[in-house]
Amino acid sequence: MIRKEGFPYIGGALFLASFFYLLWLEPIAIFFVVLSLFFAYFFRDPKRNIPSDPKILVAPADGKIIRIRQGKDLLCPQSHTEISIFMSPFDVHVNRAPFDGEVREIVHTPGKFLSAFKEKAYRENENIKIILNTKEGEIIIRQVAGFIARRAVCWVKEGDSLKKGQSFGMIKFSSRVDICVPSSFKIMVKEGDKVKAGQTALATL
Repeated sequence: MIRKEGFPYIGGALFLASFFYLLWLEPIAIFFVVLSLFFAYFFRDPKRNIPSDPKILVAPADGKIIRIRQGKDLLCPQSHTEISIFMSPFDVHVNRAPFDGEVREIVHTPGKFLSAFKEKAYRENENIKIILNTKEGEIIIRQVAGFIARRAVCWVKEGDSLKKGQSFGMIKFSSRVDICVPSSFKIMVKEGDKVKAGQTALATL
């Protein structure tokens, strides 16, 4: 499945490919055909095998875990563990609910577009924060825009109920997603691990 957000990119690239082909500029036309294939790949939304165990909390994003930490002055309450996931341009960029719950609040914060790996990006980049009320407490998910990814998209609204593994948004091109996991969960991953949204178990009760 390809997300509808990708159709303008794919269609635009194919239009330019046709335009340059008609001008006998075949190398440029081929470039735009390849670009359209990349957009189709980037905006893919594959089916995922969602763990049925109700104790499992899954990753909200595909990518590499770049930070796991606790303490004061973080995005998370002090009783939570914060996990940051970096998404490369080759990862699936659809974000999924980590646990069953209800969307209590959605906060969009304008900001900069620093590289997602930089420490400053943690506090200064544009982001969307989703607060999810669950039976195990409050889970916070933050979609962070990056140097290339200058737009995060959230498809849900306050009051919506989400099931574990359900798609709720995406970030266009590479960036990161942060999640705050309540202390009732045991973390099952470590920094450097690769994860898949809706499928990889981040933590368990």
